[in-house]
Amino acid sequence: MNAPTVVLALLAALANAAASVLQRRAAADEADSGAGMRHAAHWMAHVLRRPFWLAGSALLAVSTVLQAAALTVGSLSLVQPLLAAELLFTLAVGSLVFHHAPDRRTWLAFVALALGLGLFLGAAAPTEGRSAATPGRWLLVGAATLLAVVLLVLASRPTRGSCRAALLALASAISFATTAALMKEVTGRIGDVGAGIFASWPLYALAVAGLTAFVLLQGAFRAGSLTASQPALTLGDALTSVALGWVLFDEHIGLGLRLVPEILGIALIGAGTVGLAHAASQHETWDKGSGGTGTGGATASRSAARARSRREP
Repeated sequence: MNAPTVVLALLAALANAAASVLQRRAAADEADSGAGMRHAAHWMAHVLRRPFWLAGSALLAVSTVLQAAALTVGSLSLVQPLLAAELLFTLAVGSLVFHHAPDRRTWLAFVALALGLGLFLGAAAPTEGRSAATPGRWLLVGAATLLAVVLLVLASRPTRGSCRAALLALASAISFATTAALMKEVTGRIGDVGAGIFASWPLYALAVAGLTAFVLLQGAFRAGSLTASQPALTLGDALTSVALGWVLFDEHIGLGLRLVPEILGIALIGAGTVGLAHAASQHETWDKGSGGTGTGGATASRSAARARSRREP
C-alpha cells in the first residue's frame, strides 16, 4: 500500500470522526421541535449556530482537504475504505465529548466491523486504475446512485429512531462515496485542463453530491444515536466506493482464493452489525448531550421514582 495515501486517509478519518461527534453533540443538545419540513428547518437553523456544530464543520473541511490529497495519490477503492478507521476514532472522541464510555459490547461490535473491513480490504488488495472515467460510465453511476438514495429516503419516512438514522446515514454514505468519486474525477482532470475545470460538469456535480450527503447526514444525526448512523455511514461509504472504483476507474480487487478471507471479512462486518443492534449504547444512552437523558439522568429518574413509591401509602 502507498504509505502517503494511508497516512492521509487515516488523518482524514480522524478529522471526520471528530466532526461527526461534535455535530451529533450539537444535534443532541437542541430539543426536537416536532415533525414536518417547517419544524426540521427551524431545528436546523438553531443547530447551525451552535459552537459544537461550527467546530465540527471546520473539521469536516479539514477532512475533505486530506481526503482530496489522498485521492490524488491513491485509488478510490483504497482511500475510502481506509476511512473505516473513523469507527474507532468515533468511539474514542465520542467518549471524551459525551463523557459516556460505550459498553464492552459496543466496543466489540465496532472492532468486529473494523476488523472485518480490514480483512476484506487486505484480501481484496484494490489496485490503481485510471484517473478519470468516461461520460457513459458516469451516466450509469449517476442514475443508479440517485435511485438508491431516493429509495432509502422514501424508506426512512415511516420509520423513527435508530432505524431512520441508519437508513438516512446509508443514503448519505452513498452520496459521500459518489462525492469522493467525483473528487477523484476532478483531481484527475485538473492536471490536464487547469482552470478549465471550472467549465466542466464534475466540479458542479461534486458540489451537488456533497450538499446532498451533508443534508442527509444532518437528518441522520437528528433521527437517532450516533451508534446507529455511524456504521451505516462509514461502511456504506467504504463498500460503495469499492464498487464505484471498479465501475468508474477500472480499479480491481482480488478474487479466486482471496474470496475466502473476503467472505470472512464480510461475515465479521455482519456480526459486528448484529452485535451493535443489541448493544446498550444503541438505545440512546451514549451520545446524549447535556440536555439529553443520559445514563446518569435515567438513574436519577429511577431513584426519584423509588423514593416517591416509598412515600405513598
